[in-house]
Amino acid sequence: MKANSNKKKIVLKLILLICLLTLIPIIWWLLVMLEGGKPSIELDLAGRFIGESQEINIKVSDKETGIRKLWIGLYKNGREHILEKKEFPFAGFIKGGAVHEDSINLFIEPKKLGTTDGKAILRMFISDYSWRGWWHGNKTYVEKEVVIDTLPPEVDIITRNQNMNQGGSGLVIYRVLESGTKNGVYVDGNFFPGHKGPFKDENICMSFFALNHKQGEVKELFVQAVDQAGNTARAGFSYHINKKRFKKDVINISDKFLNWKMPEFYLGGSKGSKISIEDKFIKVNRVIRSSNSNKLTGLGEKTENSIYWDGAFLRLPRSAKKAGYADYRSYQYKGRIIDRQYHLGVDLASVAHSPIPSANGGKVIFTEKTGIFGKTIVIDHGFGLLSLYSHLSSFKVKPGDIVSKGDILGHTGVTGLAGGDHLHFGMIVHNTFVNPIEWWDATWIKNNIQSKINNVKLSAE
Repeated sequence: MKANSNKKKIVLKLILLICLLTLIPIIWWLLVMLEGGKPSIELDLAGRFIGESQEINIKVSDKETGIRKLWIGLYKNGREHILEKKEFPFAGFIKGGAVHEDSINLFIEPKKLGTTDGKAILRMFISDYSWRGWWHGNKTYVEKEVVIDTLPPEVDIITRNQNMNQGGSGLVIYRVLESGTKNGVYVDGNFFPGHKGPFKDENICMSFFALNHKQGEVKELFVQAVDQAGNTARAGFSYHINKKRFKKDVINISDKFLNWKMPEFYLGGSKGSKISIEDKFIKVNRVIRSSNSNKLTGLGEKTENSIYWDGAFLRLPRSAKKAGYADYRSYQYKGRIIDRQYHLGVDLASVAHSPIPSANGGKVIFTEKTGIFGKTIVIDHGFGLLSLYSHLSSFKVKPGDIVSKGDILGHTGVTGLAGGDHLHFGMIVHNTFVNPIEWWDATWIKNNIQSKINNVKLSAE
């Protein structure tokens, strides 16, 4: 009897074990299929505007039971426009949905949908393969209010005639009849941002733009405005470019100069110490020069919408010009030309350590030692107009200082690739070095800059 009782207990335990081994996976599976995590929708639409043709990327995911259905529509004026309707495959009762992540690129063209401009609602629905909700799954519903705008902004050029010099500056004033646009001037693909000008009419903008030292002619010169929906408008204007021939010069490089200057430049790595002094100079003069120039012209992005300057810009007092803007220099070493570069400023020499006055009113935005330029100060005069002072021996100002015309910024020196004590003075319009001579000329400023601003102010009142 005892043996039979033990056998029954063993059988009962086996049955219980088998039940547990069977029930545990079933319970686990039911818990998985009854999961309550909602599927995810990520919409890649930075703003809320939809233009004439708008691409939108939508990412959907459900990590648990997989995606079942996706529906996207655009609702406007009581009408639903279905943009996407998709059902995802089922992989079986064990696995659930076959797709756990997907990405959809939508191309919305309101005119083809037959909808008008104005407010609309972008509606999105997604469900998964969970057994929640009586086998209908977990659901996520998202709405985003959007604005349909298929009309480009209007651009009206106010100052229509431009007389410019190769390597020179220009100013165009125009009206954009839509707020919130990105506008400015394109010169053969180079963009010069526009800014709201000092005018009562808030639709009036102005842009300082430039021709670089090689642009004796251009293929494209126009004002462009792009609204928040991506609609683009362009307007051209009449212009004349005076071609210039710039000086060519030969700079003799001696071993004495190289032994003096090259230790200042660290090229990095073990290779920097192994290359010849000639090759090091070429790299400094070519590669580092380009990098330094890009860094300095990039400062135009920090400009403010304020006109800090007034009248002609100052030159270094009692100084002689030693080199001009866009001089094309051939560098000769031991009888051989080893490099050629443009000099994109004016070199002015006075007595050693001469005090340097600010050329005009502005805000100091940069005081750093910068490669071949040495110790350099950059002043923002507003609306993308900057002045540059290089090869200094000392600074007397710091970033953030507001300076007036004539305030002392520092002193001349020989830092950088300078061969003697002097000031390298440059002018920058947004991202382009321009000829400083124009900005020293009161008549040029009056005829090409100030008269335009004053005339528009009078006509806009």
